[in-house]
Amino acid sequence: MRIAIVTDAWEPQVNGVVRTLKSVRQVLEGQGHVVEVISPDLFYSVPCPTYPEIRLAMATTGAVGALIEEFAPDAVHLATEGPVCVAARRWCLRHDYAFTTAYHTQFPDYVSARSGVPAEWIWRYIRWFHAPAQAVLASTPSIRRTLEAHGLTQVRHWGRGVDLARFHAGVEPHPALAGLAGPIQLYVGRVAVEKNIEAFLKTHHPGTKVVVGDGPARAQLEAAYPDAVFLGARFGDELAQCYAGADVFVFPSRTDTFGLVMIEALACGTPVAAYPVTGPVDVLTPETGAMDEELDTAIAAALACDRGRCAAYGRGFTWEASAGQFLDALVAIHRPAVAA
Repeated sequence: MRIAIVTDAWEPQVNGVVRTLKSVRQVLEGQGHVVEVISPDLFYSVPCPTYPEIRLAMATTGAVGALIEEFAPDAVHLATEGPVCVAARRWCLRHDYAFTTAYHTQFPDYVSARSGVPAEWIWRYIRWFHAPAQAVLASTPSIRRTLEAHGLTQVRHWGRGVDLARFHAGVEPHPALAGLAGPIQLYVGRVAVEKNIEAFLKTHHPGTKVVVGDGPARAQLEAAYPDAVFLGARFGDELAQCYAGADVFVFPSRTDTFGLVMIEALACGTPVAAYPVTGPVDVLTPETGAMDEELDTAIAAALACDRGRCAAYGRGFTWEASAGQFLDALVAIHRPAVAA
């Protein structure tokens, strides 16, 4: 099958959307499918207001459409709601190409957190963008209900996975965590306002708070919380070692739809503390973590979880299963036959 994935999130960005698309693409190509990614790096771009690390591509409908047409896909998937995918959406509708979309991020809450714009205003855009899709892929039951409540009923499940060859219970702890006062409480992810990291840094549980990741809020948070350890971005085996060396993984976000970092931590045997919101409520079990509106309470409860049970549960999330769900949700394009 020839699959065109159009996305506004791609390298060098480091986030769950990019990691998901890359992991699923790798599995699909390993199965013999041909996957073409149409991404922002193919076009002139400008920095996103308030978030310069993310660049907005100046992609025209004609330019994106030409790439889709040249590839001649059997199915088209629009992964994000940004300008590249808006151009692709317009071209697909104009040429009667069926397409699927995905809701990766609580985009209305995300924009509201960064700009102060009411979330319901953004939902109007979300409904407009996704309404023509043959299917909207969502990672959890909570997100399905949210989308359905906003009038988007054509929802299909698309779960997430873990690279189990890298994230597992046998990983040795990272040397940077050696000697830190325990229990070690770890955050991994973008260091940005919408991730609500300050709520974690304000907690009072004894031990050491460690932040792995980078982003626009890092300098401010480092200055405000000098007792926390900021290690910057870590990838691959180093990231796995950070998970393995922590006693509890703290996930303070209220705007994520899933949270890949949670299942990576669990696969390494590290329990998770979080708020009882979309993402954690769909992923965590009483044996693998704790959720509470008081993060201190959640941290204390999660520390009592058995690491072996966490690792066993984390092994249940595979990219092979995720890729299968993605493939099943795609809708074939029926192009008119070319006359001989």
